Parts: sequence; structure tokens; C-alpha cells
Amino acid sequence: MTRIIADISVSLDGFVTGPDPGPDNGLGTGGEALHTWAFSDDPEDRRVLREATARSGAVVLGRRLFDVVDGPHGWDDRTGYGAGEVGKPAFFVVTSTPPESVRLTDLDWTFVTTGLSDAVSAARARAEEASSDSGRELDAFLMGGGALVGSALDAGLVDVLQLHLAPVVLGSGTPLFTGGTPRTLVQRAVTATSTATHLTYDVR
Repeated sequence: MTRIIADISVSLDGFVTGPDPGPDNGLGTGGEALHTWAFSDDPEDRRVLREATARSGAVVLGRRLFDVVDGPHGWDDRTGYGAGEVGKPAFFVVTSTPPESVRLTDLDWTFVTTGLSDAVSAARARAEEASSDSGRELDAFLMGGGALVGSALDAGLVDVLQLHLAPVVLGSGTPLFTGGTPRTLVQRAVTATSTATHLTYDVR
């Protein structure tokens, strides 16, 4: 069954970017430490990344994150989705205004102007289609940013929450949780490496 999986790296003090994030500084000051694990040579880090991205049938992201990854200092052949561990799933961007042009024209972009719920529904449908075509179970992933993941959790749109807890205290930045709807989580997996603690929860 296709699941909606929110997958995001976070600091010990709950931030998904450092201070002053922007198109030319997507993770904010010091925020690169959040994703050290994704480029680690640790076998467990590589396994976590490989297993998650191998299940990616579609990906949802917000407009601010799109502007970062599609910007001049954004993704390339080395730093694209999955850091080289996966092919090219369909991407759904939640936005009020689609961009006039796209730099990464080799990726499948859909700009959803009718809200997060519609974007998640479209991504689930695409992941189900990809599952049928490939003969293996694929999921739809919410990759961020933090406001999108938090809103999806508040709205009850998330089946699984995967956090990559980096051993860093950023002090400020973009918080993952800002209050909102209480949710009960069921812990399913914990993997500790030198660069992160990888946590998987079912969301009830």
C-alpha cells in the first residue's frame, strides 16, 4: 500500500535549517550539518538513504524549497534527490504561483496551486501508478521544507514520519514543530550512526 512519508533532517533543538535561510543559502547558517549523514560513507547511513529513496514513487515539496533546489546553487548530478541513490521520481510543488521557467528541465515537475492536500493526493496517485508499472511498492515522500511537513502532520496527511536527528544545536532557524494538532507516534525503528540518529514513526 502506498504511504505518505514525511522525511526530513532536524537538529537536536528542532530546526530544519539554520538562521537566515534563502535561495542562495538554502539550509541557513550552519544548516549543512543537518545533511552530513546523506553524504556519509557510514554503511548504515548509506542503507537508510538507499532504502528510503528506493521507495520514492513521487515527492512533494514547497515553493521555497523548490526555489532553492532549482536555483543556480541548487541540485546538480551529485547533490540531487537521494544524493545519487535513486532515479528521478515525479515532483509536486505546492505553490500559489508556478515559476515562469525551470532550470532542472530533466525532472518531472508538477506545480499544484490548489493546496497541500491536493498535492499529496496527486503524489499518492502518481506513486501508485509507479508501483503498478514497476511491480514493487512505492511511496509518496514529503521532503520539506519544515512548514510543509508541519502542515501535513497537522492536517493528518502523513502516515509515517522519518526524522534524521543530527548531532548539532543550531540555536535558531526554521522550526519543524510550532504547536498545532497533537499526534500520537508509534516508534518503529531507530538507527544510530556517527552523523545522525535515524528515527521512524507511524503517525496515528
